Amino acid sequence: MKINLTAKITEILSQSLQRKLAYSLLLIAYCGVLNSCNEKKAEEIQEEEKETTEVALTASQYKTVGIETGFVEDRNLNKVIKANGYTTVPPQNSAEVSTLIGGTVKDIFVLEGTYVNKGKVLATIQNLEVIEMQEDYQSAVANVEFLQLEYNRQKTLSEENVNPRKTFQEVKAKLAAERARAQAAKNKLDALHVNTKGVTSVVPIVSPINGFVGKINIAKGAFANTGVSLFEVVDNSQMHLDLNVYEKDLGSISVGQVIDFVLTNQSNKSIKGKIFGINKSFSNESKTVAVHAKIDPADAKGLIPGMYVSANINITNATVPALPKDAVVRNADKYFVFVREEKQAEEKHEHKEGEKEEAHEEEIHFKAVEVIPGTTDLGFTEVKFVDKIDSQANIVTKGAFYLLSAMKGGGEHEH
Repeated sequence: MKINLTAKITEILSQSLQRKLAYSLLLIAYCGVLNSCNEKKAEEIQEEEKETTEVALTASQYKTVGIETGFVEDRNLNKVIKANGYTTVPPQNSAEVSTLIGGTVKDIFVLEGTYVNKGKVLATIQNLEVIEMQEDYQSAVANVEFLQLEYNRQKTLSEENVNPRKTFQEVKAKLAAERARAQAAKNKLDALHVNTKGVTSVVPIVSPINGFVGKINIAKGAFANTGVSLFEVVDNSQMHLDLNVYEKDLGSISVGQVIDFVLTNQSNKSIKGKIFGINKSFSNESKTVAVHAKIDPADAKGLIPGMYVSANINITNATVPALPKDAVVRNADKYFVFVREEKQAEEKHEHKEGEKEEAHEEEIHFKAVEVIPGTTDLGFTEVKFVDKIDSQANIVTKGAFYLLSAMKGGGEHEH
């Protein structure tokens, strides 16, 4: 009985060990298969990531999206003081043209936007009082001529003691008075730009400076009043900026500092200037001081007074590589720019049996390159490339977001 029980126990233990061994072998085999699957899956993920760093567009897609490319530029985007302001011209370069005598508008010879030289007749007005001014001048001139002769005669008689000296003094006083009247009449006519010779009722309105005609505030046949602006003429050749700088920043501002500014409605165009003057008083209740910056005449083309700007006053001359801010796109927690790759060999397309060969458009390939963005200002972003790239690489400056969307979608495109 004991022998049978011992044998039974031995048999049970043996079967248990066999089952455990089988389970172990099965587990080892399963792990091997699982590791193989994981490695394969990792390889597929790496391959997929590698593939999705590139995207291609057909020529028609490229044109439709409006892709634009450019190069990395060196720009001063760090250590700056931000300021807002507007474009303006010096007082001597802007004129409000009015008339010294009222009258009816006879003719208008210019349109708004017309360039005129100093002395150009902009319009004419008619006033009969001008005729009287010319008559007064001519009468005074005639009297001067007569009195000059009488003066010479009385002087001779006075020196010879023929006539009383009092008569000579009276003639002398009348001559001086007529000369003064003639000069006053001439000054009036000169101020009105009317010729002293002849008789006319027409008064020309002339431009006091070179420049472009701005507003025209009169109409033909209307009455032009004195002291009222009839025309505005602006000379944009000396365009500069008036920037509002806060009190806390004044200690860092000095004459000669370079500024970069953009127009509020045209943030893609950056223009340089240089500070030439700083006001010594606050301009308004906001505790800002006006800082004046000169713009190079070549860069001032197309600018008109009153355009609002955002500016960076460069405290240092340090420069950094930068791209337009739209060139840098974010994907998850990384930032990328797209580089246009050199023309690649034409892709070969397989076709099923009996399928006709179709013409395929040329493809333009782009590659996502990781960057570390820095300061963003005036429409540009500082960039540092994780991996070195060619300094002459064509980088997408417009349309990068579209390329990112296409890349995240697998880079699929139609043929």
